[in-house]
Amino acid sequence: MVLYSRPGCHLCDETREVIVAVRERVAFDLEEIDIDGSDELTREYGIRIPVVAVNGVEMWDYRVDRAEFEAAVRGT
Repeated sequence: MVLYSRPGCHLCDETREVIVAVRERVAFDLEEIDIDGSDELTREYGIRIPVVAVNGVEMWDYRVDRAEFEAAVRGT
């Protein structure tokens, strides 16, 4: 699971909270990528952050539904 984010982003903070809460119940790898560290990622994601990808598929941007996210990381 990958979270594309940037520092100071309140939506990123909210999404991270959802991810951490689900991760307490379901084990999965988490990689968080700061898009500000790459011009290419900044161009690609711009203000469309946070973006959450599960198994290489971008599934959410801006907000994450906890139940849908948990189902996705469980593979159901």
